[in-house]
Amino acid sequence: MFDRLGALGVLGIVLVVAGLALVAVESLLVAGGLALVLLGVGLAVKSLISGMLSAFGMGGMY
Repeated sequence: MFDRLGALGVLGIVLVVAGLALVAVESLLVAGGLALVLLGVGLAVKSLISGMLSAFGMGGMY
């Protein structure tokens, strides 16, 4: 999976996890909420990209 992301994508994931850890030090409830929001945004983006690729006839790739 990480070979598809590239170095910049891996750095982005590391920064997101570090940010969540920093928030979790102060409040686990807020960190949990932020994690759910990030997961929801990620799923929405994946769905949009999959739909766009299938509209162009490349839906089987992802």
